[in-house]
Amino acid sequence: MSDDFGNDILDLSPRRRWAVTAGVMTGMFLAALEATVIATAMPTVIASVGGMNHYSWVFSAYLLAATVTVPIWGKLSDLYGRRPLYQIGIGIFLIGSVLSGVSQTMNQLIVFRAIQGIGAGALVPLGMTIVGDIYTIRERARMQGFFSGVWGVASVIGPLLGGFLTDQLNWRWVFFINLPVGLAAAVIMGIALREPKRTTRPDIDYAGALTLTASVTMLMLALVEAASLDELLRGRNIALLGGSLILGAIFIRIERRASEPIVPLDLFRNRVVSVTVIAAFLAGIAMFGAITYVPLFAQGGRGVSATDAGSMLTPLMLSWVIMSIIGGRLLLRIGFKPMVITGFAILAVSFVIFSTFDAATPRLWLVLDLCLMGSGLSLAMLTMLLAIQQSVPRAQLGITTSLNQFSRSIGGAVGVAVMGAILTASFHTASVRIALASTPAMQTRSIDAEVLINPAAQVGIDTATLGALRTALVDSIRNVFHAGAVASVLGLITCFWLPNLSASAAARAERQPDPDCGEQMLMAEITMIDAPHEPNAVE
Repeated sequence: MSDDFGNDILDLSPRRRWAVTAGVMTGMFLAALEATVIATAMPTVIASVGGMNHYSWVFSAYLLAATVTVPIWGKLSDLYGRRPLYQIGIGIFLIGSVLSGVSQTMNQLIVFRAIQGIGAGALVPLGMTIVGDIYTIRERARMQGFFSGVWGVASVIGPLLGGFLTDQLNWRWVFFINLPVGLAAAVIMGIALREPKRTTRPDIDYAGALTLTASVTMLMLALVEAASLDELLRGRNIALLGGSLILGAIFIRIERRASEPIVPLDLFRNRVVSVTVIAAFLAGIAMFGAITYVPLFAQGGRGVSATDAGSMLTPLMLSWVIMSIIGGRLLLRIGFKPMVITGFAILAVSFVIFSTFDAATPRLWLVLDLCLMGSGLSLAMLTMLLAIQQSVPRAQLGITTSLNQFSRSIGGAVGVAVMGAILTASFHTASVRIALASTPAMQTRSIDAEVLINPAAQVGIDTATLGALRTALVDSIRNVFHAGAVASVLGLITCFWLPNLSASAAARAERQPDPDCGEQMLMAEITMIDAPHEPNAVE
């Protein structure tokens, strides 16, 4: 069996395909669970090993390592095959988990979390690449609900599991619980996935890999350290940003000369790839902004508990799962471009609506708007992933799928940093004005948003001042969502440059008795649109 580019598609029996799918979903569940379970246990971890001043780095080290390694995992999987790289990624993740579980100091925990992150960089992008290897576009579109459901389930049970393990056993079991899940995923993949043997010895672009890693690491370090614009403009962070740009330029020069570049620059001549990478970056800004600041809006602005604030994201996740099921079935009927434009349009509207909310807005309206936001994100993310996979040959599927994940993660880091700077600047200006109008004791007191989520920090602040600060925080977060709306609108505009894959061609592909024949018809349009113009070419 061949794909649209004449490459062999992995022809597995139905039983093997379902087993591989189970292995991919188990690995994705491992990554999704780790993203939610650790937050619940962190207060107990701090009490055990200390290091409160390095609290955020337990999360930042993991995120940094996972983001930096994504394109490298993708490229290596194109060269050596998916199965060995996927299993190596799980192995590194489990080693980091065990080491994190036996940590005695906060510095040890941070280092071992970084090791975890290196392995985590393989789990989701390689999992989705494997799915692209063994399923047709029609099957992948219909199966997206399964994969989205993994994240939905993890977002619900992760905090509960983290609390249970911490209270009933020990916080270290938050990391040890990864072992059976990870081993199951590795064993399933080892048994079920069969790939053709590779007879050629690949040429590894070591210089490109090292330069890319250093460049992205410097960028991420500057962003995760910058909680405000003033911090971002400090000498250390400016040096990091400058170093990142210089190394980025060197990386591009290296890639132009490499025989097997880590990131083949000619990929970006493919309009589907270039547009979706930019759009995924902008979607990452919006998505991570919502995940970060919706709970703060609920806890700091509306005065609810931390548990209730965390549950505010549940409507977003559930609507994401439901819409991925619906969107997958609609995608091949209406085409890629209308679907992704619809997703970004819904996302932009949801951010605009949220920016009008205040502390008195009924919870029902918040829930409905978060459902709208999750639906928009689902349609946009689902479509971009399938579009970028469908636009390249199988030999480049790993790096292309990883680029989609990578650009979204970088967008998230940039978005959280920029939105954090907006929040800090807005709230600082308002809190100074409120303090000057309050008591003499308040006029000399330094106030930040923590005062609204930490009861101990509210000592000595009268009710009226506290209410004014809550209003100021809500107004500041509304400015953050204005920024999210701008990113969503830019993403919407970007998607108008996607190749115009007609709804009729997608519908014909859906009706073909042979799914591969339908895929070839769909890909014919992509190839025609991106091909150099000939006298008889048709747009």
